[in-house]
This record gives sequence, C-alpha cells and structure tokens, in this order.
Amino acid sequence: MSENLSIAVIGAGGKMGMRVSDNLQRTGHTVRYAENSPAGIERVTAAGRRVTPSAEAVAGADVVVLAVPDLALAAVSAEVVPLLQPGAILLTLDPAAAYAGLLARRDDVVQAVAHPCHPSVFLERTTPEEYADTFGGIAAPQDVVAAIEAPAGDVGTRTTAETVIRTMYAPVLDVHWVTVKQLAQLEPTLVETVACMVGALLAEALQEAVGTMGVPEPAARAMLLGHTQVALANTLRGSNPFSDACLIAMDYGRESIVRDDWKKIFRDDELDRVLARMLHLDRIVR
Repeated sequence: MSENLSIAVIGAGGKMGMRVSDNLQRTGHTVRYAENSPAGIERVTAAGRRVTPSAEAVAGADVVVLAVPDLALAAVSAEVVPLLQPGAILLTLDPAAAYAGLLARRDDVVQAVAHPCHPSVFLERTTPEEYADTFGGIAAPQDVVAAIEAPAGDVGTRTTAETVIRTMYAPVLDVHWVTVKQLAQLEPTLVETVACMVGALLAEALQEAVGTMGVPEPAARAMLLGHTQVALANTLRGSNPFSDACLIAMDYGRESIVRDDWKKIFRDDELDRVLARMLHLDRIVR
C-alpha cells in the first residue's frame, strides 16, 4: 500500500512505544510521537524524534497506536478518542482492555488490536542479527495476530490497519485475523498462563537441579536447553516419537505437577478471572 498515512504513537517512549516507533520512523508515513513521562521524553528525543502533545499528535491521524500499559488504556483512550477524526483506527497492542470493554468508544472510530507472536522457536535463522532477535521487530521474521471491529465488507479499513501492523512489527510473515475474544484466549491464556508459566517452571527446575541436586550448572543447562528443543519438536511438530521410558516419565510428571482440571483455564469465566486480576479489577463487566 503506497498511500501515505498519518499515524500517532501515544506512549512513544515506553518499551513497546520505542519498538514500534523505530520501525514506523523508517517509512514514508507521517508519524507523530506523544509521550508525557520525563524518562520517555528523553528516550524519544535521543532517538532523533520530536515529542508532540497528544492532542496535536492525534489530530487528523488515520491510525492512533496506544502503546501504553494495560492499566492506563482506559484513561488514555478516554482522553484521545473524542479528538479522533471520523473513520480513524484506534490500535492497541494487547487484547485485555478491549475484551474487558475498558476502551472509550465512538461509533465512527474503529477499534483494532494487534499482538506480535515473536519469532518462532522453529524459525530458520541465517544471520547473527536474526539469532539475536528473540523478541521480534528487528531482524527475525514473526507472525502477528490481530482483531478489528470494522463494519462488514470494509476492506479498506482492515487494509490500512494491516499496513501499519506489518510496519510496526516488521519483518512480518503473516497477519492472522481473529475476534477480540479469540485474541484474548490466545493472550493471556495460551501463551502467558500456559507457555510463559512453563518457561518459568523450566527455570525453577534448572535451579533445583543445580542448587538441590548439585549438578554442575553448565551440564544441567545444556541438557535442559537441548531437550526443550526436542520436546517441542516432538510434541508440536511430530518430528520423532518419544521412547517408551520417556513416556512413562512424562506420565509421572503430569501426575506430580499438573492438576486434573487444568483445562478450565480455557473457559470464559476463567478468562474473565485472569483478566480482572491483570487489570486490577474486581470483575469483568460486559
């Protein structure tokens, strides 16, 4: 898409604000950067970008990116949504606030959410820069999962959103479109409640092997990292079957560590429960 878009980044000096701004700055789009914290302003200016007041930044913008923490989205959206031009896209980076109904709304403003998948553990990397980019948005390609509440048949608005999404998370392999609820079921339930928790559990197990069992740390780390790769390849790609002995040990691990009712986390009420906790709410009200 060759059209020059007007884009505003609110919270441009934060972690994600800096990441998406770095990529947007390299385009021919007109981008304005808003930030109100002293440290954030210093980071924006150090990157060679000019800080613009929020009201000025969003005026006439085609897409407004809210790169602010989840807990600030309600207040920030309430401030900027009344200032947006009709047909503007309000783009957030996490689905929690959108799913919980915390974002300020207008009938003539389109809400969208886009969350990066981060480079896959199975990504075929070829350069040192790709190997170093574990988060994505720099050198290693990644997918993005997004949701948009555009009117049915409004291809142009979705195309505009995808243009900005592909730019700010570049390099992007594919953008997968889902509903806001489905995106919330992926993030946090699938990837934070499960995958990130398992990652933290692996780190704790490594420390137990080293601190409690007395295994030399390099040996334990090498064994864990290699077998984590094999475990993921075997379970998620079917690359090789596990041995019979390994299957027995896996059953013992499930019996010892995993609760029988763990799949309840995929129920709607449990999704509401974890999002309410993440957003510091008593409960999710819709």
